[in-house]
Amino acid sequence: MREFDYRRADDVPGAVALLDTDPDARYLGGGTNLVDLMKTGVERPARLVDVRRLPLDRIESADDGGLRIGATVTNSDLAAHPEVRRRYPALTEAVLAGASGQLRNMATVGGNLLQRTRCGYFADVTKPCNKRLPGSGCPAVEGEHHNHAILGASEHCVAVHPSDMGVALTAFDAVVSYQTADGPGKLPLADFYLPVGDTPHRETALPRGALITGITLPPVPSAAHSRYRKVRERASYAFAIGSVAAALDVSNGVVREARLALGAVASRPWRAHAAERVLNGAPASADYFAAAADAELAAARPLPGNTYKVTLMRNLVVAVLSELAEEAAR
Repeated sequence: MREFDYRRADDVPGAVALLDTDPDARYLGGGTNLVDLMKTGVERPARLVDVRRLPLDRIESADDGGLRIGATVTNSDLAAHPEVRRRYPALTEAVLAGASGQLRNMATVGGNLLQRTRCGYFADVTKPCNKRLPGSGCPAVEGEHHNHAILGASEHCVAVHPSDMGVALTAFDAVVSYQTADGPGKLPLADFYLPVGDTPHRETALPRGALITGITLPPVPSAAHSRYRKVRERASYAFAIGSVAAALDVSNGVVREARLALGAVASRPWRAHAAERVLNGAPASADYFAAAADAELAAARPLPGNTYKVTLMRNLVVAVLSELAEEAAR
């Protein structure tokens, strides 16, 4: 591991100032992803700015009925919060589906959004990787890619984003707040992650040196009737090979509002807008749920080794929406 300087920030402006003076520095929250990457040599920061003790660890109701979640709130505290469980149950389920209890006790909300792909080629510094070393190539296209992207990928990168939490936040139109040396700013999560294109090393739209300070969830009535389902290769402590965050508002057998986001299918949590357009105003039936899944997955471009994901995601969307519809009919 490269030797590095360590500083503990006392306040948000101080943290931003410490990083602003050193472009080779990184913020350190729980360290559950960053420290692993440092051990493998993928990340080699000259300085770590510890932000764990900043006063950003609260979950509060917003005036408009939404929630404000501080960036240093742990995943465990987020999942256990009574208002999150009551108003956004899919978010609780998504967080609890990730990692292990010990890691959730350390991992922070801000860090979860910034975690990097678990693609084996990215994690192995002896292999080329456009995300790690722009212009070096993407060996996953011809190599091991059974858990790689089927939507929104390019010839330059086919890796998927690993966050469970981010999928649920995407379904609920979360907004990310941040601080830079020039002042505060906000980014809708829909614009937070950049398309892969030919620059997969540019993962987010955050300005250089920006510190995530929190996430705001708007009031979403349908979110109270939401689910998160994750398919993985073993029962626990495994990243998704496919996941769905869904919310459904049904009245008299008709969908008044549907929200749908997919995980482990793209370089970022994938909002299923095409599926939502099919669902809104349609009968809450398995046939329409399947049609919605087909509309979204029509854009899928799987690789030879991950064609199964198209069928898996179709079945998962239908199953989750059917479960929500049955619950609404009781």
